Amino acid sequence: MSEQEIVRRSSLQELRKLGIDPYPANEYKTTHFSTEIKEQFDPGKDNLKDVVLAGRIMSRRIMGKASFAEIQDSEGRIQLYVNRDEICPGEDKTLYNTVFKKLLDIGDFIGIKGYVFKTQVGETSIHVNELTVLSKSLKPLPIVKEKDGKVYDAFSDPEMRYRQRYVDLVVNPEVRETFRKRTVLMQTIRNFFNGFGYLEVDTPVLQPIPGGAAASPFVTHHNALDIPLYLRIANELYLKRLIVGGYEGVYEFSRNFRNEGMDRTHNPEFTALEIYVAYKDYNWMMDFTAKMIENVAVALHGKTDVQVGDKVIDFKRPYKKVTMADAIKEYTGFDISGMSEEQVREVCDKLNIEHDASMGKGKLIDEIFGEKCEHNYIQPTFIIDYPVEMSPLCKKHRTNPELTERFELFVNGHELANAYSELNDPIDQRTRFEEQLKLQEKGDDEAMYIDYDFIRALEYGMPPTSGMGIGIDRLTMMMTNSPSIQDVLFFPQMKPEKKPERDSKENFMELGILEEWVAVIQKAGVLTVKELKTLNPNKIHQDICGLNKKFKLGLKNPSKEDVAEWIS
Repeated sequence: MSEQEIVRRSSLQELRKLGIDPYPANEYKTTHFSTEIKEQFDPGKDNLKDVVLAGRIMSRRIMGKASFAEIQDSEGRIQLYVNRDEICPGEDKTLYNTVFKKLLDIGDFIGIKGYVFKTQVGETSIHVNELTVLSKSLKPLPIVKEKDGKVYDAFSDPEMRYRQRYVDLVVNPEVRETFRKRTVLMQTIRNFFNGFGYLEVDTPVLQPIPGGAAASPFVTHHNALDIPLYLRIANELYLKRLIVGGYEGVYEFSRNFRNEGMDRTHNPEFTALEIYVAYKDYNWMMDFTAKMIENVAVALHGKTDVQVGDKVIDFKRPYKKVTMADAIKEYTGFDISGMSEEQVREVCDKLNIEHDASMGKGKLIDEIFGEKCEHNYIQPTFIIDYPVEMSPLCKKHRTNPELTERFELFVNGHELANAYSELNDPIDQRTRFEEQLKLQEKGDDEAMYIDYDFIRALEYGMPPTSGMGIGIDRLTMMMTNSPSIQDVLFFPQMKPEKKPERDSKENFMELGILEEWVAVIQKAGVLTVKELKTLNPNKIHQDICGLNKKFKLGLKNPSKEDVAEWIS
């Protein structure tokens, strides 16, 4: 434990000795949030004479009989004025002199009752009449300082922010705002869909077949049934089963899992939205998708222009449309229309695009587009009419059987949405699945499995349908100008946290160190014998004797010669 942690634990015990429960169980009823008070207070009306707030202490200025503090609730911060004789009207001044001044720390939760006023410098504040301890914090928060609009000592290390998101949210208000906007984004989409009468549904996360996308699944095992199960990579096939069942439109905010790499735009666990609407096609879905995203931009920003990095993206409809073949022709000079798999492979060779024998024609074309084209589409652009080999769940194009009625929406050089005129021919679907099976046999571990139950559902008949999927995390990144997917996930996947190496007390005692001194040495930051051997004996002697005195441990100090012998 750090020095501050030890002091806080000591304060915790002192509070209990005073008969104050540092973690009371009873409800603490509040009347206002900090932002409401700042918005509603009018000194001319002399209103808000009786308010109750709760929050964390974020700063304090102790000054004799009166002090100032700042608390932070879920909405923001507000200043408190705490007067000794106001919160301790009787003879006993312990609550102010001992509890508030000595035993409370930054990060502790308190509840206060009082009235609102403005200070001489015009800051809306609360004159505290009652103060209640609600929760004692045992670890110190990072102290982020701000002066003249500049932030000092910011809690900005990405590794620490993502691992300790709870601390990140406390000290970085802009992070809380990002996640608030994420909720608004999802609610805007939900309201948009509900306005059409479409039904929000839930589909299985544990699936017997990882269907609906080309991706590597996570595998688990169901003990009672003694069968393997897969964490959902997509919910597409289940949602289309519901269209077969008679619903006109269904959608789901789906938690998906893909056992693939992690980078700035990919997390193995992510949120996708998928919607399927009967009697529609991909042309209708393009306009529907653009309208939805335009609504989101306006809901979050009040306009369609959104800052994304150093660019301004305009989400106002209509969006540009480019065929897949035209995009590749524009940026590579090759027209892939009508090419065989071998011809496409030759194009990859000429363009120096890596590929292997397991890749079919569809994946080769995808590699060409991904490496040479997609980064060029900054403003919202629909890439349409994909080769049939790339889209095993998509209906063939009505005028060209070598293509499918599919679009992907690209924004700022990244795919944002994917949609089809859905394949509803069960015979064609079976053939497409069988072609995917051949790719599996060639070594493609992302090829789709055959879902025979889904084929059976199609055999009962599915009306003409269009479906669309969009990555909620990536959309949130764009709408909040966040550079990494980790910035829009509360708890992104991380590598295991490295724990510092620490020797046992027996390892230290082998050097002749008494057992009671091992904890003191480690408290001084020396965790291994190897590290101890590298230190100056005079310095370590000074450090451990200082800790013995500071924390009143009552140990007999070793001599400098004793310490030198440990290290020799």
